Amino acid sequence: MNKGNFLLFVALLLLVVGVQAIVVVKDTEKAILLKLGAFERTLNPGLNFKVPLMDTAIKFEGRLRTLDTQPDRVLSSESKPLLVDSFVKYKIVDAETFYTSTNGGQDRVAEDTLQRRVRDKLRNEFGKRTLQEVVSGDRDGLMESLKNSLGEDSSELGVEIVDFRVKRIDFEREIRTSVFERMKTERNRIAEELRAEGRELAENIRADADRQRTIILANATRESERIRGEGDAIATATYADAFNKDPEFYDFTRSLKAYRETFKDKGDILLLDPDSDYFKYLNKSEKQ
Repeated sequence: MNKGNFLLFVALLLLVVGVQAIVVVKDTEKAILLKLGAFERTLNPGLNFKVPLMDTAIKFEGRLRTLDTQPDRVLSSESKPLLVDSFVKYKIVDAETFYTSTNGGQDRVAEDTLQRRVRDKLRNEFGKRTLQEVVSGDRDGLMESLKNSLGEDSSELGVEIVDFRVKRIDFEREIRTSVFERMKTERNRIAEELRAEGRELAENIRADADRQRTIILANATRESERIRGEGDAIATATYADAFNKDPEFYDFTRSLKAYRETFKDKGDILLLDPDSDYFKYLNKSEKQ
């Protein structure tokens, strides 16, 4: 081998060694470095270096993961059987612990361990609650308790439980009818309470409307009596003023009005003394 080929070989060897010595860790990954199979250190996101042939970089997905568990049979505090379907959202936060606790970072081992613990937590939490509490109780509080309870053990796997949700709760055939009847009774009770509140509110509205109507009519009657009284006072004053200006004419018009009222029907008959004051204006007209 001549000198030129040797230098080319050395350059290629150094390039290969240099490439093998570089480890690029993405922001979405977790990584650790093993030296001769033993844990050495945790690698940070970005560019890292290792010793070729001695060091090995192990990477894990660091983004959110979903574990969709199989439906599990649990018992309520009254020993009523339920089928519970749930899922867990988790992510790796400690790559070293995850690697050592899952037999070399095997996802299947981690998920099997989590699934067993989910079943245990479901049995514990549902066993503390009655069927009524499970059906119509605080579901958010139940799931929060499950999340916290599972999160206490998740550090042993190097993961963080982000969310724990119960997707569906099914009742076995022997209790399904009784549960539905209980739910129906509860809904009917709530509906009756709402109807009673509505009737009470309607009565209050009617009573208030009747009270306002009475007040409005009373005010209107009072105002009409006041206006009528003012009108009568004005009319009386007008009549009095007219009477004072020409008493004779006023007395004459009153007599004519009395005549019209007395003899407005052809069959009316009135027996009076011809010399009475009732006919004084007629008597005057005859004399003239």
